[in-house]
Amino acid sequence: MENRYVIIMAGGVGSRFWPLSRRDKPKQFLDILGQGETLLQQTYRRFRTLCPEQNIFVVTSADHKDLVVSQLGIDPSRVLGEPLRRNTAPCLAYGTFRILSENPDAVIAVTPADHLIIKEAAFTEVLNSCFEFAAGNDALVTLGIKPDRPETGYGYIQADRKKPVKGFRNIQKVKTFTEKPDVELARVFLESGDFFWNAGIFVWNIKTIMQAFEKYLPDVYLAFNEGKELFGSRQEKSFIAKTYAECKSISIDYGIMEKAGNVYVMCTDVGWSDLGTWGSLYEHSPVDKRGNALVRGDVFSYDCKGNILNIAPGKIAVLQGLKGYIVVDSDDVLLVVKKEEEQNIKHYLEDIRKAAGEKHL
Repeated sequence: MENRYVIIMAGGVGSRFWPLSRRDKPKQFLDILGQGETLLQQTYRRFRTLCPEQNIFVVTSADHKDLVVSQLGIDPSRVLGEPLRRNTAPCLAYGTFRILSENPDAVIAVTPADHLIIKEAAFTEVLNSCFEFAAGNDALVTLGIKPDRPETGYGYIQADRKKPVKGFRNIQKVKTFTEKPDVELARVFLESGDFFWNAGIFVWNIKTIMQAFEKYLPDVYLAFNEGKELFGSRQEKSFIAKTYAECKSISIDYGIMEKAGNVYVMCTDVGWSDLGTWGSLYEHSPVDKRGNALVRGDVFSYDCKGNILNIAPGKIAVLQGLKGYIVVDSDDVLLVVKKEEEQNIKHYLEDIRKAAGEKHL
């Protein structure tokens, strides 16, 4: 157990949950589900049962480091501040080299800070199995979620059913990765039974992931390795500032997972969602008899159906005749958009930026 570590990636901006999610307080720092915990707090609590608490690291924007400390009560030395956004590969290189500085025998689980796991007992069992497998094998393990619909917003992993791992239930070799297919291909994937959603949750031992960085992302590896003696020291911050300024932006999926030959998938169902959009939040929210999901606030609705509603405290909303809308009131911003058109929110944000600057973002 003492060799188990966790890296929580908490650097996203959550723009698809605007206007509730803002640059100064993105969605991982919000109680987006109305359950009394922020998404980050839920993630941290979930992993406290899987490894020593002092072995959990959080990688986040340098601007949000104090926010992480205040929400988790975590030792500030365990919160790694990124000076720039550089996607998940540099983020994980930073976390991995930091862990290497204190334990070269570490087995590391990697998780986003803002995902939903409904079946937490099953998740704990699955991660325990992944930790055990990764500790004794040269393997990059990813969590694959059994799909229940032809979802086009997720990446897919194809498991090789002919190569199950002996002694480990539901762990199989990965054959292929496919990024966000169209609906027809997603239906084929669903019907085949060989494909699983890519949850973006990984487990590996530190030697294996270091070798993968060195082989598939040598420039990233060399950039961080140059200062490997500085991690955990006072010089770490200035070294990271220099390294991030020179480091390319690339995801761990594209940079390593889709290229490596030693990738395995744990095929499971843990009630997972990446909560990437208001629509996905609607799918996981309780609804009234007309299918309206009230996340927060006081609402009087008449002839309304299939909406998701989030109203700022201290206000009353009176709604009539809305069907299939997202309604979010966040003090200085009111958003009313059809659920089926929510992918356009990013375009609206650009218009707002041009017209009013950054203050509402």
